[in-house]
Amino acid sequence: MATGGEGDTFKQDLLHLFKRFGAFVTFKISNLFSLDARSIGAVAGLAVAIVFTWRLLRSPSGSHRRQQKRQGASSSNPGGSAHSNAAVIPSDACSTSDDSRAQNAVDEFFQPVKPTLGQIVRQKLSEGRKVTCRLLGVILEESTPEELQKQATVRSAVLEVLLEITKFCDLYLMERVLDDESEKRVLLALEEAGVFTSGGLVKDKVLFCSTENGRSSFVRQLEPDWHIDSNPEVISQLARFIKYQLHISPYRTERTAANVFSAPSLGQFFGSI
Repeated sequence: MATGGEGDTFKQDLLHLFKRFGAFVTFKISNLFSLDARSIGAVAGLAVAIVFTWRLLRSPSGSHRRQQKRQGASSSNPGGSAHSNAAVIPSDACSTSDDSRAQNAVDEFFQPVKPTLGQIVRQKLSEGRKVTCRLLGVILEESTPEELQKQATVRSAVLEVLLEITKFCDLYLMERVLDDESEKRVLLALEEAGVFTSGGLVKDKVLFCSTENGRSSFVRQLEPDWHIDSNPEVISQLARFIKYQLHISPYRTERTAANVFSAPSLGQFFGSI
């Protein structure tokens, strides 16, 4: 029979385990509507882990009881004392090993779940449903309309983020160009990068204009929750009309308004790099 101290230790370990599990479940319930299949699977797996861990936590008590029975038998048989003591040592080692495995199981399953890129994007955009974004300096490597007359190159580092945005946001891309050939070059680059294959973005949502004021006008007409741009003047002009803005700049800039954020790149803002 287990001693009172061993029983109290087991109860405390089990109580601590369920308290941690309860806190985890409470956190998940508070975010119920944002759970995806992976999160639901994690909760189900965690429940299974609780049962498994509970059994492991019980095993040391069983080992102690078996050990005490063997010790009682050995005391009544002095001749077999050496043999019985040899059997007791592996039992203690197994008990310690069980404790270690149980603690490792608890630590592993209670590690913070790393959010997916999609979850980060939704959180960063504050569940915004419409986004407008400039191409030059944000999606494309080029930074001026003159460069687009020669080539258009999609930044591979932002492609994954861009596709995640299209999964739950109405996304519009826009840029100022100097000729029709530049438009064709941009659309071809986006198509070859696979931007149009996800179904969230179509070519009709890539808008072109001939002036910076034209781009600002596009944004105001669309009334997005977020606008992403690399031109500080456009950001400043739209600050009082758009709920949130993201200024992409390789240089550290001062925050011009409470609703304007800044980052060196789209990927770094969403923490994907």
